[in-house]
Amino acid sequence: MMQSQTGQAGQAGVFGAISHPARRRMLDLLVDGDRPVKAIAANFEMSRPAVSQHLRILLQAGLVTEQRCGRERRYRLVPEQLSPVRDWIAHYERFWDDNFDRLARHLAKGSDQ
Repeated sequence: MMQSQTGQAGQAGVFGAISHPARRRMLDLLVDGDRPVKAIAANFEMSRPAVSQHLRILLQAGLVTEQRCGRERRYRLVPEQLSPVRDWIAHYERFWDDNFDRLARHLAKGSDQ
């Protein structure tokens, strides 16, 4: 099945966004609910502008939303946007399941002899 160029670009943005360990950690921090940038930054040994740059990449990929509350910016995870990653992993999960099943059958044949 062919995907539109927009769909492919969106997937590339999601995969690019999660390619950095700091951004994956930021997503982990947001699983339990929205957080202000200050609370997110407290978990990293990097400058606040660097944290904001990573959050901007997540925002551009659609993985988080940003809400301004006065002077504070709060970020919230958008888990539905991770569906391309889930689908990609599911493909390989089927691959490994099939291979492990074949290996189990092969080993079972060998023990019967």
